[in-house]
Amino acid sequence: MPLPPVRSQRPAVLIVGCGDIGLRVVRLLVPRWRVLALTSSPQRVPALRAAGAVPLVGNLDDAASLGRLGALAAHVLHLAPPPAEGEGDPRTARLVRALARGGRVQRLVYASTSGVYGDCGGERIDETRAARPQTARARRRCDAEARLRWFGRAVGVAVTILRVPGIYAADRDGGHPRDRLLRGTPVLAAADDVYTNHIHADDLARACVAALLRGAPQRVVHASDDTELKMGDYFDLAADLEGLPRPPRVARADASDRLSPLQLSFMGESRRLDNRRLKQELRLKLRHPTVREGLGAVKPPQGA
Repeated sequence: MPLPPVRSQRPAVLIVGCGDIGLRVVRLLVPRWRVLALTSSPQRVPALRAAGAVPLVGNLDDAASLGRLGALAAHVLHLAPPPAEGEGDPRTARLVRALARGGRVQRLVYASTSGVYGDCGGERIDETRAARPQTARARRRCDAEARLRWFGRAVGVAVTILRVPGIYAADRDGGHPRDRLLRGTPVLAAADDVYTNHIHADDLARACVAALLRGAPQRVVHASDDTELKMGDYFDLAADLEGLPRPPRVARADASDRLSPLQLSFMGESRRLDNRRLKQELRLKLRHPTVREGLGAVKPPQGA
């Protein structure tokens, strides 16, 4: 990978995996920062350039394509997901090796998932709770976290891990509950329901920026809003706000006939995330403190 031409005097940040959240971060940082965006898709280059980023084509599945990635920026935001299969995250392993070779990185922020905790029986938990992943998807995230923590300790990089719950926004592809409501997908009966956690996509982007600026070394932070709702109540609220019928309720014993294995896996875990570190340490003031404000802030286009 060739280095981009002349460095500017602005601080540089490298975003690895610049999808929807990455583009929101780009819009927050440009023009005060020089933003480099790594993408595995050449088709994404025009959109990244139009947003104000310097596109870099490289693939975390191909170590040779990562070149001198670690020499480009002092700040790194890692948003790339692990592979869809396996128990580990070889993509993060390749990224760590590439960053270590460059020797320039001082701070790294990684967007992980709150799913690393597994089922907590609806308890309110803070970041000191031990990770007990119950799915391969969550175990891959735990592997990525462990590799990044090792990288931080071994090389002296301040690593901040954001554990992220369900992301939503009206302008995010598949990120509005309206789509599921229109399909008539059921939710669990009240007696079987689970607590879920949420963050508006714009607030998550702002949390990423706050962590890049103020994240403490080797620190975990819950990037979650103040909402305290069970899943069925969340979809009921969304239906009421949209003027749509509330979703049907089914008993857990009958849910396997109506829901996919992935949907069922989310319904098998219940927890409430404490977000005090987000607000006190990162000093983030949520613009959408609960899903009521977030869902009501931007309406989807009529007929969409």
